[in-house]
Amino acid sequence: MYVCSCFGITDQQVKEHAAAGACTPRQIASATKAGTDCGSCVRTIQGLLGRGACPRRELLERGKTPAVALAPESELAGAA
Repeated sequence: MYVCSCFGITDQQVKEHAAAGACTPRQIASATKAGTDCGSCVRTIQGLLGRGACPRRELLERGKTPAVALAPESELAGAA
C-alpha cells in the first residue's frame, strides 16, 4: 500500500527504514522524502512507526553507535 503518493513510498519501505533505525517521521523523510511535499502521509507514517521503544534512540542515549546506520533509499532498494 502506498503511504506517500507524492514520492511513491510504500508501507513496506517505511517498515524497512524503521527496522534499519528510523524512529521518527523526520528520519523517514530524510531517507525517503515521504512527508516532505503535501504532508498528508505524516500521520500514517507515525502510525506505522508506533510509539514503542526505539532501539536506535536507546543506543544513542547509552552513548553507543547503532550497528546499522540509516541507509538512503537507493541503498535499501539495492539490498532487497
